[in-house]
Amino acid sequence: MSGRGETHSAAREADANANGGDTRARTRTRTRLGRCFAKLKQQQRAGLVTFITAGDPDLKTAAKILRGMPQAGADLIELGMPFSDPMADGAAIQAANLRALKAGMTLTKTLQMVQQFRAHDAHTPVVLMGYYNPIYRYGNQRFLDDAMRAGVDGLIIVDLPPEEDDELCHPALTAGLHWIRLLTPTTDAARMAKVLRHSSGFVYHVAIAGITGTGSAKQSELKKAVAKIRRHTALPIAVGFGIKTPADVTATAKIADAVVVGSAIIERIADGVAKGENGDAVAAQAHAFVRGLAGG
Repeated sequence: MSGRGETHSAAREADANANGGDTRARTRTRTRLGRCFAKLKQQQRAGLVTFITAGDPDLKTAAKILRGMPQAGADLIELGMPFSDPMADGAAIQAANLRALKAGMTLTKTLQMVQQFRAHDAHTPVVLMGYYNPIYRYGNQRFLDDAMRAGVDGLIIVDLPPEEDDELCHPALTAGLHWIRLLTPTTDAARMAKVLRHSSGFVYHVAIAGITGTGSAKQSELKKAVAKIRRHTALPIAVGFGIKTPADVTATAKIADAVVVGSAIIERIADGVAKGENGDAVAAQAHAFVRGLAGG
């Protein structure tokens, strides 16, 4: 499914976010991400964002996991683009990247995976998360064009800071892809203004000072951090890193607009692989875990 009908909406939202004004809410509802968060707001609940790595443990199984995520309870999906040196990720997601690469996963196949998902689901937002190196090798404009054609909604590129916005952020926004930034507990007000300037879709707050899958944030500290971000932007705020259980999801959902769970899902996939389970069983285990998170 093509995303061409939403071209430039992400750029308009980023401009509106930077400049303020009532155009922000109107702009957001023009995109799949915007409609998702509008629906969540109407339902008065936080969204569940699930992260998996494309091609983990293999393409066929990963496609099954991806396709079943919305029915299991995911409101939004982050799909990791496999890379050999995922510096922001902990052991679980590092291992997932290596499993995917060993199974022959590529960026081309990742985009094909999204396109196949779109044949069955035209509504659930899919955000690609990863690192710049594979995109650079693929070719920036070629990647953006192919991502739009595949039905990708946004990008989280963790190693491209605001100082490098001309490299991919601005072209992505112009193409119609949301550009989602990470904020951390150590981001001060001056830096936050720079990070948020061209952000669109939502803001991803990293709950802990560290890599994925390690530790958990204190809810009192998280509440203060989210309140601080809200003073600087009207974009929805998703919180991730260190959220592992239904209880974590429930607590964080009282503070944020969306809750991201990644490593805990990846660990369920790894557990199935270690036990020698087939792809159907591995996918079923991942979906069962997500249902528990959604129900929590």
